[in-house]
Amino acid sequence: MKKELIELRVNSRSYELAVEPSKLLLDALRQDLQLTGSKRGCDDSSCGACTVQVDGVPMLSCTMLAASCERQEITTIEGVSGHGSLAAIQKAYGDWGGAQCGFCTPGFIMTVTHLLAENPRPTEEDIRGALSGNLCRCTGYSQMYQAIKAAIEAEQKGMAEAR
Repeated sequence: MKKELIELRVNSRSYELAVEPSKLLLDALRQDLQLTGSKRGCDDSSCGACTVQVDGVPMLSCTMLAASCERQEITTIEGVSGHGSLAAIQKAYGDWGGAQCGFCTPGFIMTVTHLLAENPRPTEEDIRGALSGNLCRCTGYSQMYQAIKAAIEAEQKGMAEAR
């Protein structure tokens, strides 16, 4: 199959890639760019392990063509912190045991990051609704909810201290 040249903007950096038209975004990220945080869990949009943000919106990269993402900003788990230190949600996941095996964690964090950007004070119902497309087989979810609440509190405390 003939490859086409595309430009992807990932984690605020531009990359030029030669890809087959059928190449999935997940494969371009993992194989071509060596960004392996997003995981292949199902290949049918049912688990959320491959979640990235495209123009700030959580999207499932396992069913999205790489070429369809040209001229859009893609953010992966590797781009969440952006400053060399963990983002509040990443730190909270570690502190509260929000990840056991860690396979699904990047997808959850990408989804939660979007939720908190849109709604800095989500209710438990908002959190559960936002995470309904992400599956975890290990944690039972309670540690994740505790971690999210801790991250919200840390963010609010940080904003209050900045004033």
